Amino acid sequence: MTRATDATQTEAPADDAVRAYFLPLGAVSDGYDRLLATESTTSVWASTMQHGAPPSALLARAVELCEPRADARIARLTMEILGPIPVAEIDVRAWIERPGRRVELVAAELASIQPDGSRRVVATARAWRIGTSDTEAVAWAGDRALPPVPELDAIDWEFPPGWDVGYVKTVDMRPVSDAGGARRVWVRPRGVVVEGEEISPLVRVFSVADVANGVGARLDPAQYTFLNTDLTVDLYRLPVGEWIGLAVETSIGPDGVGMCATELYDERGPIGRVLQILEVRARG
Repeated sequence: MTRATDATQTEAPADDAVRAYFLPLGAVSDGYDRLLATESTTSVWASTMQHGAPPSALLARAVELCEPRADARIARLTMEILGPIPVAEIDVRAWIERPGRRVELVAAELASIQPDGSRRVVATARAWRIGTSDTEAVAWAGDRALPPVPELDAIDWEFPPGWDVGYVKTVDMRPVSDAGGARRVWVRPRGVVVEGEEISPLVRVFSVADVANGVGARLDPAQYTFLNTDLTVDLYRLPVGEWIGLAVETSIGPDGVGMCATELYDERGPIGRVLQILEVRARG
């Protein structure tokens, strides 16, 4: 699974231009790789925890690298967030949970390092890897079209106060007109997930998919918190190019639970869906 080097550094470089979310520290015990999360992973909710996008991208990378096959690809991945994921050293591993010739289940986990050196699992993933075949003759997409990526000087985009920090500063967001209740935006990462590696099409999706909750927010973050407990991404087509489009609709229930549902795009058209469940709470 590893792409890591044998480096042993434990502090991030001081260079503000470094945009990698994670610095590889090498393989450690029990099949884990260790990486250092940089400040580029920081959440808008707290400076000590990661935004959901970088760790989900790291889990996607792990399952993609786990016994990869030329005749199959990851079509669905669900991340469960078990607690705050610290901006610190993090261990990741992946394994085949249910092997299969045409369909197999790949699992992965992220673990934080405790003061006594033990691990605490802070996020897990389960991903279905599906055997591929030629269905070009019957390929079809049912989702509505998304307008093209606007030029930078044609957009009017402002983050809520205090949100232009950490991870949010590492992505290029360009909104387009809302439609049918959905908030629509094109997003691309400005850097890489792991230092020294190119982003694969799968990992590119996960490097931005978790922003859907923020893009589709219907509540004032100064008055409410609305953290997602999970992230599920279904991809019937892998993206082409650097831009990922999101058309986001958020619903808030009467008892503190919300749902964020998102259509995914690349510049050629629809590619899949995202679903997030939200824990909604009034501040104070």
